[in-house]
Amino acid sequence: MTGFHYLIQLYFLYSYSIRLETGVFDGRPADYIFMLLFNWICLVLLMEPMILSALYVWCQLNRDVIVSFWFGTRFKAMYLPWVLVGFNWILRGGGLAEILGILVGHLYFFLTFKYPQDFGGRTLLKTPDILYKYFPNRQGGISGFGQAPASRRRPEANNGGVGGRHNWGQGNPLGGD
Repeated sequence: MTGFHYLIQLYFLYSYSIRLETGVFDGRPADYIFMLLFNWICLVLLMEPMILSALYVWCQLNRDVIVSFWFGTRFKAMYLPWVLVGFNWILRGGGLAEILGILVGHLYFFLTFKYPQDFGGRTLLKTPDILYKYFPNRQGGISGFGQAPASRRRPEANNGGVGGRHNWGQGNPLGGD
């Protein structure tokens, strides 16, 4: 694989792989490595389907995110893998490698996320413990979305104010006399 197509593939690999690593796998490098190893083993060293499998997993986890494609075309992320299949089919005729990448990405996504969460099944695909030994999860820190952490300030003794605050007065409004 050479030329412009190779550069586009490298861009997708970097762009969506880093989003997975810093998104759903943030602080869990062993799980991220396991996803890549699982996809890699399933694809038997084919780079293009590997890239599309990682892209597919990201797109499924971020279905409603708006992504940009050629010439400013914007659509939901869940359609991006299929747009790439069509785009490569038009440019190179084929698309079997992209379909294979989507299938493997879907297999990982289904076994890891969809089946346990949506169908109440047990987790069929788990990260091996040896990967946690070499790539431990991050402890602490702030990441992702959700509720802001509670304030760590200790309430001070009531120094004439309300709720441990000082009573500084009302002040002067701007533009007033």
